[in-house]
Amino acid sequence: MMAPDSRDGVTSCACKGIRRCLRCEDVEEKGIQEANELKIVHHFLYNPETRLAVPKDAEAASFPFPGVFLWENFISEEEEKNLISAMDQDVWNESQSGRRKQDFGPKVNFKKRKVRVGGFSGLPPLSQALVLRMHQEPSLADFQPVEQCNLDYHPQRGSAIDPHLDDSWLWGERLVTINMLSDTALTMSLEQGLPELGLTEEVSVAVRLPRRSLVVLYGEARHRWKHAIHRHDIQERRVCSTYRELSAEFLPGGQQAELGAQLSNISLSFQGTPI
Repeated sequence: MMAPDSRDGVTSCACKGIRRCLRCEDVEEKGIQEANELKIVHHFLYNPETRLAVPKDAEAASFPFPGVFLWENFISEEEEKNLISAMDQDVWNESQSGRRKQDFGPKVNFKKRKVRVGGFSGLPPLSQALVLRMHQEPSLADFQPVEQCNLDYHPQRGSAIDPHLDDSWLWGERLVTINMLSDTALTMSLEQGLPELGLTEEVSVAVRLPRRSLVVLYGEARHRWKHAIHRHDIQERRVCSTYRELSAEFLPGGQQAELGAQLSNISLSFQGTPI
């Protein structure tokens, strides 16, 4: 793996295990990629107006796709410029699959289910106005994020994020992401298919994310469908901020409500710096 170069954020690599980026790929990995390309996948495109998954293959039928909310032009061009400028003044840490990241949140060991405040000092100041704006949407009126993760994608690094489900022990129902600097697509997938619709192979639904839009995943899209950003959907630099709320276990009445209240108070002070 190549040594980090903080000047351009392109030549460094932090991949581990099966993760790969353009800096560390080898012949074996390309063979795996070719094998994956031979899989049968039914491809659909999400229509935010009808909330249907529309087939790219004319032989399939559209079906309702619940759990996605898209807010186009959530931020202005000037706000985007200010947000990126502020982020780029902080350190970007190397992450897996060609990404860089900045974390604003508690230290978490998901395997041992342990949370500690650590150096968490809250969400960054510029996020306060954004969270207040989120509350204008009825479905986000009570959204109280306690973590913000900024991710930086670049085509020269082969940036991507593999299909995954976010943790649901600590993190709650809604995942909220602001997409910046370029358009991309969020790919939702079910490896087991949808047998009830006659689709026994993997099903993929592409959710187009315009530049400066906000997307919310909840319900089935949050808990049943894996989500990913594929390498071919990163054509220019892309930066996103994902906000997460607490699960019921950390809310009033839950087993760890006291810790949850502490995290919320710190988070919503909006005095944070990356940890």
